[in-house]
Amino acid sequence: MLDKYTNKQSRFMDLNQMMVHYRDEGEGEVILLLHGTFASLHTFDKWTSSLKNKYRVIRLDLPGFGLTGPSKNGKYTVNLYLRFLTKFLDNLGIDKCHIAGSSLGGWLAWEFTAKYPERVEKMILIAAAGYFIDQKLPLPFLMARSQLLSRFMKHITPRKLVAKFVREVFGDPDKVTDELIDRYYDMLTRRGNRDAFIALANTKYEMNADKIKGIKAPALIMWGNKDAWISVKNAAAFENDLPRSKKVVYEGVGHIPMEEIPGKSVRDLHKFLLNGKSKKT
Repeated sequence: MLDKYTNKQSRFMDLNQMMVHYRDEGEGEVILLLHGTFASLHTFDKWTSSLKNKYRVIRLDLPGFGLTGPSKNGKYTVNLYLRFLTKFLDNLGIDKCHIAGSSLGGWLAWEFTAKYPERVEKMILIAAAGYFIDQKLPLPFLMARSQLLSRFMKHITPRKLVAKFVREVFGDPDKVTDELIDRYYDMLTRRGNRDAFIALANTKYEMNADKIKGIKAPALIMWGNKDAWISVKNAAAFENDLPRSKKVVYEGVGHIPMEEIPGKSVRDLHKFLLNGKSKKT
C-alpha cells in the first residue's frame, strides 16, 4: 500500500496517535483539499497538478480513510474532525487558507468555516453534505446501518461491489477505469477502514445547517446534475443561504467532478480564486 499510494511528496504527521498521510505541494496562498467518504487525497490528483503552479496545495487522508486509517477512539463526529483539522493546520503553521471539500469533506469545510471564520479566505463546496434535501441514503450507508449486512461488509467486500459504488458517483460510468476501482478498493479494504466507515455511517450527527447563513466567506458551489448520492437540489439551498456564493452545475456529471471532469472544474476553481485580484497575483 505504501509503495503503491505514496510518492516523494507524501508526508506523515504524528497526530492524535495516528500517522496522518498528507501532501504539501507548491507555493503561495494555501488551499486545503478535503476528500469525501471512501476516498483519499488521491481524488484531488489532477486538481493538484494544476493548482500547485500558483498555490500551496495541502491535502490529506482524513481519519478513517486512506493511508491514515482509523482513529484510535473509533469515533467520527464532525466536532472531532474539526478539532483534528485545527491541530493539523496548527502543526503546519497555517493560520488562514482557502478550504475546499467534496461530499463529507464539503460538510467539514462549511462547518470549519462557520466555526473558525478567521481562518478561511474562500470556501469551495463540491457536492457538499449537510443539508440532506431530497436525500436517499446511498447503498454503502444502507449496508453499514444494517446489522446483518454490516457484518458482511466488515469482513468480505467484493471488488465488484466497490466497482458498483464507484460507478454510481460518476455521471458517465464509462469513465471509470480499472485503476480507479483498484484505488477505491484498496483504500476501503486497508486494515481498519471498513470498521471506521461502519462507525461513521452509524454516527448520530447534529444538524447545523442553520449556521450556513452566517458564513461570510466567498463560496463556490460545484455540483453535477447527475449526482446520485447528494441531489443537486442541495446546491440551490447552499446558494440561497450563502450571501457571497456562486453556483456551477455541470451537465451529465456525477458526485465527484474533480475526478470526472478535472480540467473544466479546476479552471472554474482558478477563476473563483483569482476573482478580485490582479492576474499578476
